[in-house]
Amino acid sequence: RTVLCNDPEMTLTPVNIPVDTSKLRIEKTAIRRVPGEAFLGLHNLEYLWMPYNSLASLSGITFKGLRRLQELRLDGNHLISFPWETLADMPQLRLLDLHNNELTSIPPDAARYVKNITYLDLSSNKLMTLPQALIATWANLQAVPYFPNDNSKIILGLQDNPWVCDCSLYEMVHFLNFQSPNIAFIEPRLKCFTPRSLAGVFFSQVELRKCQSPVVHTSVAKVKTILGSTVLLRCGTTGVPIPELSWRRADGAQLNGTVHQEISSDGMSWSILGLPVVSYLDSGEYICKAKNFLGATEAFISLIITDSESTDDPNSNAKGAWSGKGNGMEAAAYNDKLVARYVITTSTVPTLGAGVGTGGDLLLPDVAQDSNPRNLLVSPPTGKQEPERIVRSVRVIGDTDQSITLAWKAPLAKNTTVFSVLYAVFGERDMRRINVEPGKTKVTIYGLLPKTKYIVCVCVKRLIPRKEQCIIFSTDEVASAGGTQKLINVVVISVACVIAVPLTLVVCCGALKRRCKKCFVRKPKEIQESYVTFESLSPGAKAKGVEGEYLTRHTPDESNRLLSARSSVDSEAIPKIEGQPNEYFC
Repeated sequence: RTVLCNDPEMTLTPVNIPVDTSKLRIEKTAIRRVPGEAFLGLHNLEYLWMPYNSLASLSGITFKGLRRLQELRLDGNHLISFPWETLADMPQLRLLDLHNNELTSIPPDAARYVKNITYLDLSSNKLMTLPQALIATWANLQAVPYFPNDNSKIILGLQDNPWVCDCSLYEMVHFLNFQSPNIAFIEPRLKCFTPRSLAGVFFSQVELRKCQSPVVHTSVAKVKTILGSTVLLRCGTTGVPIPELSWRRADGAQLNGTVHQEISSDGMSWSILGLPVVSYLDSGEYICKAKNFLGATEAFISLIITDSESTDDPNSNAKGAWSGKGNGMEAAAYNDKLVARYVITTSTVPTLGAGVGTGGDLLLPDVAQDSNPRNLLVSPPTGKQEPERIVRSVRVIGDTDQSITLAWKAPLAKNTTVFSVLYAVFGERDMRRINVEPGKTKVTIYGLLPKTKYIVCVCVKRLIPRKEQCIIFSTDEVASAGGTQKLINVVVISVACVIAVPLTLVVCCGALKRRCKKCFVRKPKEIQESYVTFESLSPGAKAKGVEGEYLTRHTPDESNRLLSARSSVDSEAIPKIEGQPNEYFC
């Protein structure tokens, strides 16, 4: 039996529907709600069509008992939600049409109830995204199709919705672009609605990032500075979408500073809390919180205020390196613009902007590791900068596994200028200082650890070193270089001996043979004198008082002497010309 109700003035669902009805059509009426008992007893109902009514909501018990229902059409109504859990009461349902309603979202639990649905039309609603659980269900679905001759495909209608193309849509875009062969779309060319930059762009043309929970990055867990200085606490975060950063104190006290937000070139978001002219009241725990729709994380930074330069104490704990888990970002610590840490004692206080890494003059913060040269956590009170760069060409000129000799140039320095040498193990917080006597530009540092990377800076005492005045060296490389140099020396000497010794023996034997012949055979003087000719060539003019040619002949004795091992430096027999040096040719 089929029952059709299509009176436009009907406001209530019909009653006393025959129990043997298999198809019920209630179309184009003014019905706004369906009572829970409206379809009670219709155990043979297989098709329930209620399109283009005025339905605004459905009860959770509306479809209870309809275990033979195969089609449910609710398109063209005003539904803002659908009771997905009621699908459990309709195990044979294969078609669900919710086209042209006002659905704004689908709960993740819906994935549990749509596994048997092979035709689902959600088009022309107000959906902005779909839950990942539902996408995963469709991607792995192997249900029997509603249409037997449709090559086992599941039909989905998702078009004409205001899709928000952000990370929450990543799974859906990937699902459409690399869809399963058993899925078919009523309209496969879906478009983005927002953001404005992607409005109207097809899903196949967008590249979205997968959503990620926020992760907070801080370079240090503890910051120690002197009273009256300006402190910059820096906190970075990664996540998709970009998390919001906020600061608060653990004790609930009000923040005595300003917050500056920025985004680095690598897409990382940073928040800088500037505390000008810190006092003892500013000491305590500071909490940086990163939050997006996936969750929130927090990081703690302890601020300690002291009244002296205790961080310059050579006996202080030098093992304050940041101990967080390293990844690609934190491991890139101390690059060319951030090389050391230094604290000075002056009363000048910089502005907040001065501490945010300009990269020119080095503001050496209490920091161990950071991926960005601008991530300065502490800006000490800036003393007077050098009017001109006094210290130049810092270099290591002599070294062992446990010591180095450091030299530098200071052409503009006076005899009374005192230099400070700051050094530390690369990556550690505290630096040790050595004051050099006035007028000296060389110092030897002892007590270094073998096979260890160090950083050292040289500057005028009480002034801030620049990045050009700092170098990084490794005692491991020093040891390797020393061993390599010794090996090179041995090889060179060995090769020289192999080549030079036989050649010297040949020359000496020749000279000895000629001397023996001289003793027993007398040759004409002309032949003896013509054995070898030495020419003295000079590119300059003839010296005053020297006459004649620059060709001089000598006896064989002199020739033999010049052919000996020292012939290259023995030139007493050659007249020297004033001006440019002579060259001798055999």
